[in-house]
Amino acid sequence: MSIDDALVMILAGGEGKRLYPLTRDRAKPAVPFGGRYRIIDFVLNNFINSGFFKIKVLTQYKSDSLNKHITRGWALSPFLNQYVDLVPAQMRTGNDWYRGTADAIYQNMFQIEDEAPHYVCIFGGDHIYKMDVSQMLDFHKARCADLSISAIPIPIEEASEFGIMEVDENWKLVNFVEKPQYTPKSLPGNPNMCLASMGNYIFNKDILMDALIRDDKIENSSHDFGKNVIPMLLNEGKNIFVYNFNDNSFSGMTDGERGYWRDVGCVDAYWQANMDLLESSPELNLYSREWPLRTFNHNYPPAKFIWQEGDRIGMATNSMVSEGCIVSGGMLSHCVLSPKVRINSYSQVVDSILMENVDVGRYSKIRKAIIDKNVQIPPNTRIGYSWEEDVKRGFFVSPGGVTVVPKGAIL
Repeated sequence: MSIDDALVMILAGGEGKRLYPLTRDRAKPAVPFGGRYRIIDFVLNNFINSGFFKIKVLTQYKSDSLNKHITRGWALSPFLNQYVDLVPAQMRTGNDWYRGTADAIYQNMFQIEDEAPHYVCIFGGDHIYKMDVSQMLDFHKARCADLSISAIPIPIEEASEFGIMEVDENWKLVNFVEKPQYTPKSLPGNPNMCLASMGNYIFNKDILMDALIRDDKIENSSHDFGKNVIPMLLNEGKNIFVYNFNDNSFSGMTDGERGYWRDVGCVDAYWQANMDLLESSPELNLYSREWPLRTFNHNYPPAKFIWQEGDRIGMATNSMVSEGCIVSGGMLSHCVLSPKVRINSYSQVVDSILMENVDVGRYSKIRKAIIDKNVQIPPNTRIGYSWEEDVKRGFFVSPGGVTVVPKGAIL
């Protein structure tokens, strides 16, 4: 089913500073995830699987990698008025780049005017989750809402890390606070939980356009939805409702997937979300036929595991290995490999993420590391075994002890 009265605008221009150095050369939504995907693939699949086929992707920061991925992997049918359009920052309203999430939409209001939808879905492009967005749109319509915001219940003691929404018994918004330094109002019926904004919004078009024009004229505004636009509309008494993400379901959903949402905003969270995929029954199921996860398909041969001569064994356990990989006499355990990775003889790699075109030399040992694209690791190299040595070589080591070797690094 195609939903023709809604336009989707995905905010994909984020710098992702906390995910550095993985975002040194690319925008956060373009960071690889789960071997063969990019982070932005998850929100795109959510909309496509939900029947939304008019999608604008707003880019800005180091967008070349993201542009190539969208252009090559997300070509819909213009004959049916279906598209995933890239919209680069163009300074159409002045000499500024995007000054905030609301300003990013304001600078592209002509895109909304040209399409003339009834509803505008504004979602972030940098989270890992599955969601049938049509259910949120139905919720929005049923309540005659001006704005609907998706939220996820979190423990109340974690409230200071998120934008927190307080609602009445009908889930109408009564207060919105960015990272409160006090104990906020709890979730209706659950005193231990509160509601964190997921940064996903559905607006009535006219309400959105009017709010953006007025916000742009406020000199001291941060031009941000959470900090400025939503509080403004709330103070004016607009009908703002909160959609409970835990109520969302989708085709083929497992019990563990209900309410699954990950920010992956820092290296430790990103590493852990990848490692979670390796569980026998992971919370996020990549293999569902009912909710397919599409991405750009490389034309590479199947993965190959070779050599079994004494202790020279090409083997992988509890791992995900993408197409084009060759495990040649080395051993993997609990790893995620992107395409075209080569693991050479007698090497050992554990608890690690290896991105495209990484070559691990003989007798090397790698533990709890992220190796970005196009890195040639010489024989007898050790990574992840000594914090001091890794830092001395210029690698980033996260607070959780994950060593990151940046894209194209020369060892």
